[in-house]
Amino acid sequence: MYKDIHIGHLILVKWKELDFSIERACNFFKISKTDVENMFSQKSLDTELLLKWSKLLEYDFFRIYSQHLILYSPPSKRTNAESLKSKKLPEFRKNIYTQEIIEFILEQINSDEMSKNEVIEKYKIPKTTLHKWISKYSK
Repeated sequence: MYKDIHIGHLILVKWKELDFSIERACNFFKISKTDVENMFSQKSLDTELLLKWSKLLEYDFFRIYSQHLILYSPPSKRTNAESLKSKKLPEFRKNIYTQEIIEFILEQINSDEMSKNEVIEKYKIPKTTLHKWISKYSK
């Protein structure tokens, strides 16, 4: 899991994995070869560009950020009453764990980097959920 996200590099990795031609990206974005190559060196990109890369490479680059938030964002200190009064945007549940997150968490435990209790406390994963993962995915 990426704690320090360099989205341009991650796009380049996926790009190379799929073996796309630079001309295809130039045509898709309607920009020069230099501009495409410059995007690979960018630590962050505009959301519209990131959406286009996601479509071109058929990979959800936004999920990298979502998974980062699930694992590393601090818990909310607002009460439910406060949050209900001020909602302007939709709320998304934080407990949607992808396979990558489950594997990351289990790797933390299996490599002795973190104890089960540390994982539960740090990532706010319910104890029963963690035990289900361990019984289901551990070999």
